[in-house]
Amino acid sequence: MRSDLGDPATAPATQRLTSVIVVAADSGPLLQACVDSVLASVADVELILVDNASVDGEPARAVASHATDARLRILRNATNLGFGPACNRGAALARGDVVMFLNPDCVLQPGIIDGLRNRLDHDAGIGVLGVTVCDPDGKPARSIRRRDPMFSRALASLSGLSRLERRWPAFAGVEMPSLPGTAPDPETVEAISGACITMPRHVFQQMDGFDEGYFLHVEDLDLCRRVRDAGYRVAIAHALHITHAQGSSSHHRAVFVAEHKHRGMWRYFRKFDPAAKNPLLRAGVHLGLWVHLLMIRLRHAVGARRRTRSS
Repeated sequence: MRSDLGDPATAPATQRLTSVIVVAADSGPLLQACVDSVLASVADVELILVDNASVDGEPARAVASHATDARLRILRNATNLGFGPACNRGAALARGDVVMFLNPDCVLQPGIIDGLRNRLDHDAGIGVLGVTVCDPDGKPARSIRRRDPMFSRALASLSGLSRLERRWPAFAGVEMPSLPGTAPDPETVEAISGACITMPRHVFQQMDGFDEGYFLHVEDLDLCRRVRDAGYRVAIAHALHITHAQGSSSHHRAVFVAEHKHRGMWRYFRKFDPAAKNPLLRAGVHLGLWVHLLMIRLRHAVGARRRTRSS
């Protein structure tokens, strides 16, 4: 779990203040729009920008553009600690009674923070609250309503059998089917998109933050699972939308991201899935994950060679 870098509970929470934590790791020029959108909020906010040893200069530019705004603070890490560990260190500096973890390629729409706080105010049982995450064209992302990635569900998703879910629920996959028009707001789900996670600060502290055994990816699913296990609800506010240029900060390091995603899935499987107790199935999942990763590496290597030849 977290390293001992000081207990954020030692700093009293400021009521009605939302602490937004953004982690940047060579995230590109979209970081500026993300920072601008947070600081344009009419709600009381502070923005903690955690720089995971970026070399693209974008965190420095974003800070310079708001040099006179005391609501923006930057925490610079000497190395890339990973997403979850960086979020934990940012949250340790937070002063708000609500914390939001926002991807650096996301843009908040006006009224988002007030809308999230209103829903948390009216339902103390919510431990994690998400929003509708849309691509730049306004189309909702597929992964905003998710289930725990248990082995049977992952297999249904990978095999395509999850397309039969509406007729045969036994084939349910990780991603939930399209939103019904009568869904409540907020709607209780098992997991939300990690692009924007909002939580009461005391719940995040109770969870001891993100599990630092994950470097990148799956830490959000792990957090949602632990929040539910602690008796809180995970929910999504469908009427609140943010824009997410999904994966834009990872395109230039696709193999690196894929490797850590596979490692994350393996960790989650071992932590939570009863199927992991079966030694044969456990070995099969381990082999399948790394064969799949090998295929991704080979595909990218072939693509890189073809691009080199064509140039």
